[in-house]
Amino acid sequence: MPVDKIEGATLTERALWFEAPGRAALRPAVLSPLGAGQARVRTLFSGISRGTERLVFTGKAPPSEHARMRCPMQEGEFSFPVKYGYCAVGVVEEGPAELVGRHVFALHPHQSGFVADAAQLRALPDGLPPRRAVLGANMETALNALWDCGAGPGDRIVIVGAGVVGMLTAYLAARLPGADVTLVDLEPSRAQIAASIGVPFERADAFAAQGCAEADVVFHASVSAGGLALAIGSAGMEASIVEMSWYGEGAVAAPLGGPFHSKRLRLISTQVGQISPSRRPRWDYARRMGKAMELLRDERLDALLDVEVAFEDLPARAEEIFAPGVKGLGVVVRY
Repeated sequence: MPVDKIEGATLTERALWFEAPGRAALRPAVLSPLGAGQARVRTLFSGISRGTERLVFTGKAPPSEHARMRCPMQEGEFSFPVKYGYCAVGVVEEGPAELVGRHVFALHPHQSGFVADAAQLRALPDGLPPRRAVLGANMETALNALWDCGAGPGDRIVIVGAGVVGMLTAYLAARLPGADVTLVDLEPSRAQIAASIGVPFERADAFAAQGCAEADVVFHASVSAGGLALAIGSAGMEASIVEMSWYGEGAVAAPLGGPFHSKRLRLISTQVGQISPSRRPRWDYARRMGKAMELLRDERLDALLDVEVAFEDLPARAEEIFAPGVKGLGVVVRY
C-alpha cells in the first residue's frame, strides 16, 4: 500500500511476480513522481488471461516468441522472474485534468497502483463498469478473429472451446443478422453461461456424434488436439477454420488427412498483436480497443467473470488458478 500520498513523493505499491515455474509472490513496486503527460492509477480490478498467463507462470512461453509476447509495461524476463499481465482497470488519482477521477483500462501487470503515460490509458465509455472492463483485451482478440475470417450475416458458425475468448467470439458472432451459431465444449457447466449471453451450446460428444456441421466458419479455441480435430471435422466445403488457441512450446496433432484437402479447407491463424489486414488501412490499436470497450456494455457479460480472488491471495492461489482443467471461467482480481 502507499506509504505516502504527498504530491510528488515516491510511492510504494505491490506487484505480482512470477518468480520461477509454478511460483508467484507479491513484491514492492516503487512509483516515481509523475513526468510530463503521465498519470497515476489506483488499480480496482485486473483480469487473468488464463491461456497466456498459464504459459508464462509454468515457464512454457517459447523463446522464439519472447520479444513478441512482451507486454507494454512488463518487467523482468520470461526466464524468470517476470511481472506479467495486461488487463488492469483503475481510477486516475493524479495526472492530466481530463483523466483525473476517470476509470481507465491499461495493458499493465497485476499491481495495486501504477504510473503510465496518459496515451497508454483508455478511459472507459459510459455504461461500462470497471469490473467488466477487465475483459477488454479478450474482447479485442474476439473482434480481431471475426475480422480475420470474414464471417457475415446468415453464416453457419461453430466455436469449439467455451473459455472466455471462445465465449466472446460466440457472443459477437451471434449478433450477426441471421447467423446460425453453436458454441461447443466438453464442460457441461458452460451451457448455462452460454445461454445467459444468448449463445446456443452443445456438449462436444453430442455435437461430434451428429457428424459434420457443414459450417461456413469454425473457430477453434480449446487448446487441444481433440478440439482441433472437431473443428476441422465441422467445416463445410471450402470453409475456414480459425485457430485461436495458443499452444506455447507445445505441439498439437492436426488431422490434415481425410477430407481436409478434398474439401479445400482453409486453416487460418489469428493473433491480436496485429490488426487484421482487412481493417489495418483504417484502424489503429486505439480505435480497436475503443470498439472492444463499447462491445462490453452488456451486463450479461458479467457471467463470464465467475471467479474472483483478492489481490493479496494471488500468490497462494496461483497454482490453483492456472491448473489444467480447473473449474470456473474468467478470473477477476479484486484490489
